[in-house]
Amino acid sequence: MIVFTDSLVFCVAFQIPKPYMALWVDKYRPSSLAKLDYQKDRALSLKNLISRGNFPHLLFYGPPGSGKKTRIHCVLRELYGPGVDRMRIEHHDFVTPSKKKIEISSVSSNYHLEVNPSDVGIYDRIVIQELIKNMASTGQLDTGQQKDFKIVVLHEVDRLSRDAQHALRRTMEKYIASCRLILCAESTSKI
Repeated sequence: MIVFTDSLVFCVAFQIPKPYMALWVDKYRPSSLAKLDYQKDRALSLKNLISRGNFPHLLFYGPPGSGKKTRIHCVLRELYGPGVDRMRIEHHDFVTPSKKKIEISSVSSNYHLEVNPSDVGIYDRIVIQELIKNMASTGQLDTGQQKDFKIVVLHEVDRLSRDAQHALRRTMEKYIASCRLILCAESTSKI
């Protein structure tokens, strides 16, 4: 890992027309690592990792507003191209061993999945294991930009329970051949 500072799926596809772009910040957000104007040495390191083809699991950490999500999106775009921008909202339903129903939303493209598993509280372990298992077992929809792996982006991993963090480690080791994880956190001391 390199450090940088049973389910049902319902899909709702969305694409905002250009004249109706939602926010100024989204319109002018950097879309590639070359366009980032802060921490250029880190951007160059990431670009080298991507070009070598041996892409590891990554951990991005820093305070809110420091550019973690922007940098992650740039990495995804460098890996898969502009197809990453065509995202959809998915709703996942899980059933716990005690028969409790859990629902969580994620944002995904044909190449990656972004989710915040800490939203489900103590059931975060189940969500992590099932989402990564499902993502690793399915092939990419667009074979034109085919890579050997898909990406799962987990936000707020420092807020996961201990059980979820241990399950995440086992899951990362198990599915290394078909799935890479990008972890996003505010602090490394809680991981």
